[in-house]
Amino acid sequence: MENTDPDPDIPGREIAVAAEALYLANLMLIPGLGFAALLVLWWLQRRSAPALARGHLRQTVAASLWAGVLLILANGAIIAAGGYGAASTWVVVILYFTTCHATLIFCGAIGLARALAGKPFRFPLIGPR
Repeated sequence: MENTDPDPDIPGREIAVAAEALYLANLMLIPGLGFAALLVLWWLQRRSAPALARGHLRQTVAASLWAGVLLILANGAIIAAGGYGAASTWVVVILYFTTCHATLIFCGAIGLARALAGKPFRFPLIGPR
């Protein structure tokens, strides 16, 4: 029978897991604060971390920046459609959360699972190569 337990001795695994957890915290629990913590982690580990950790750090920072851009675009669409008092506001909000935000969270959950397994992950479409 094959041992399927994740290897705790994989270099950079802890940092990769922390990066993915902070990415998800930024999207769901503590927006802004989670991003700031992720940037601090990236700044401290960007050169010295093992390859696995550097890859996850690069992916989560890039995805977080894309999430911010998408949020700005959604707010721009709300303002263009008549402002926050218009009925169309809810259409944009619901579309944003059911498509963009949910997809970013889903990819973050996959990234966290890959980090826990000690494997690399690239965000589809928005992740740097």
